[in-house]
Amino acid sequence: MPALLLLVLVAVATAFLLRRGTGTYPPVRTFPAVGRAPREPGAPFRVLAVVAGWAAGLLYVWGLLITGLTVLEAEDGGTDSSPLRPCRAGVSPELAGRVVDYSVSYLPLRFSCETADGGSYDSADIPGYVTPGVAALALTAAASAVAAGYASERRARAASRDAGA
Repeated sequence: MPALLLLVLVAVATAFLLRRGTGTYPPVRTFPAVGRAPREPGAPFRVLAVVAGWAAGLLYVWGLLITGLTVLEAEDGGTDSSPLRPCRAGVSPELAGRVVDYSVSYLPLRFSCETADGGSYDSADIPGYVTPGVAALALTAAASAVAAGYASERRARAASRDAGA
């Protein structure tokens, strides 16, 4: 279910971005000698950097939403609130019975259940793919931006060298 909601959010954001760009492109020029318009060096890397950056941001917001809902569930008192509900998933009842508190980390996203003996374990409510996914997408965005800059710089140097010769 959470993966389906993430997929819907990505689809809506993509549709919004594509719709927003409609009609803003300059008229198409044809180059009879070449057959197609020259492309800016590094353009594919720029596109990849933007898409990966947006995906990293969306995945992080998704993780924040899940973490916030987990905290709300932990703070909900009343019947069936001990041991904490987020600390029960994926562990034995004996371990869940020793939970005395919890802590939340937002970088990396984590909800830790603290036990009476000083130990702790991560709740299974926060998916394990969120933090590595955000890190991989952010690194992809950064590497693509650097590659785009390198391609542009290399082309500019070649053009300057050709003009000087």
